[in-house]
Amino acid sequence: MAIEIKVPGFPESVSDGTIGIWHKKPGDAVKRDDVLVEIETDKVVFEVPAPNDGVLSDIVENEGATVLAQQVIAHLEAGAVAANAPVKETVTETVSETTNEEGIVSPAARRLLAEHNLSADQVTGTGKGGCILKEDIQAHLAKGQGIPKPPAPEKSFAAAPTTPAPIQDISGDRPEKRVPMTRLRKRVAERLVDAQQTAAILTTFNEVNMQPIMDMRAKYQDRFVEQYGVKLGFMSFFVKAAVEALKQFPEVNASIEGDDIVYHGFYDVGIAVGSPRGLIVPILRDADQLSMSQIESLIKDFGQKAQNGSLSIEDITGGTFTVTNGGVFGSMLSTPILNPPQSAILGMHAINKKPVVENDEIVIRPMMYLALSYDHRIIDGRGAVQFLVTIKELLEDPARILLEV
Repeated sequence: MAIEIKVPGFPESVSDGTIGIWHKKPGDAVKRDDVLVEIETDKVVFEVPAPNDGVLSDIVENEGATVLAQQVIAHLEAGAVAANAPVKETVTETVSETTNEEGIVSPAARRLLAEHNLSADQVTGTGKGGCILKEDIQAHLAKGQGIPKPPAPEKSFAAAPTTPAPIQDISGDRPEKRVPMTRLRKRVAERLVDAQQTAAILTTFNEVNMQPIMDMRAKYQDRFVEQYGVKLGFMSFFVKAAVEALKQFPEVNASIEGDDIVYHGFYDVGIAVGSPRGLIVPILRDADQLSMSQIESLIKDFGQKAQNGSLSIEDITGGTFTVTNGGVFGSMLSTPILNPPQSAILGMHAINKKPVVENDEIVIRPMMYLALSYDHRIIDGRGAVQFLVTIKELLEDPARILLEV
């Protein structure tokens, strides 16, 4: 029986997608839930699994094609056997092996198992009925429990910048390479240009003495890791400081819709992270209600998901304010661009030791430049400056962050 393979339904904010990599080719035998193809949108990557066991009879839409929701992209002959399928002489698989490979391993998890030379028996599944999920394998890998070093990864849609269309090589004395932009890269470009053209963007700067936070981290790092299983980084301090400042300056947490200013009574803070596909901004929902350990855990999880391409639409949709850290790449100073429809973004930078004056004496302190880009249509210069000064004061006296004063 022929079954149509269709594009899954997209979220409301996504109109179409691009065929990424076909993991199966016509004539290949497939099992139920095997990943057939990946579809890239301007936000995330969708995996399309096989609905039944059978043979992939034909592919309607090739890699690089633009497709709509519910569009037919291939056909599967259910119950068929591939012509080149090997004949099994004896059945020697154990029940546990069959169950692990076919019954309680998700398609995404099965691929991670293969990439890292793992067997399903090494991982504890937390899904329904003990199903092993991608997150289970990621957690197992994070623990580093005697896992063999994986082979050099093959070029894949999730692990490297996608190039669905052919790369045009130009040879000669001055060689060039023409690579199509990914949908995510095009979308980021569109949003950034739109922000520059529609918002009145200004940037104000300040610098913060990071010594108090560094001293606190050094004093409590071991106990923090022991209790929460995650390191105490700088980002949780900045998120907490930003939330307190947003409470004092609600216009910075607002956005413009038509002729209205919308003041948000919640604090969804976006954390800009790099990924093989480009810049992505996952959201810390209700950041004012999160503890520092929860913030650090979520940021770590976002980073891992960004690298393996498993961020969901929900992870990256929305946000009322954004924090970006160019300092991890060595940036001394920058002017971050707004993430529409947000009205402000905070830029962190590298920490460098500098001579500063304290109590009329010159001392050496670890200093960081801060930058706040803001939409002057909704935020006045005075409010922007005071907002950034508030963050500076909170960071230089981190006890105030914990006490919320």
